[in-house]
Amino acid sequence: MDHLQRYGMVIRLRPERREEYLRLHSAVWPSVERMLLDANIRNFTIFLHGDLLFGYYEYTGNDHAADQARIAADPETRRWWALTDPCQESMSADPDTWWSPMQQVWHLNEHPRT
Repeated sequence: MDHLQRYGMVIRLRPERREEYLRLHSAVWPSVERMLLDANIRNFTIFLHGDLLFGYYEYTGNDHAADQARIAADPETRRWWALTDPCQESMSADPDTWWSPMQQVWHLNEHPRT
């Protein structure tokens, strides 16, 4: 396994699209899941708190930007986003940022300090 990097991100869920978003994520398309795995994404998890979605994943590759570009260029992923994006509202002032990145402030390592 390559060097592992952790990513956290947040976005607002549009309340009027909540049920649609949850329904879509109860059966994520296998082609979308395969693309994420092929792009070295592991343990991708989305949590919901009120109207906030928190996403977390681990990246095991060597070129995060290139793998993200591969995901963004994938036709099936783009079709998926056409369904999920209207359910979300960016919290970023940057128009090029959809999910806002979060800064990791602490991590419990499986090997405690001695």
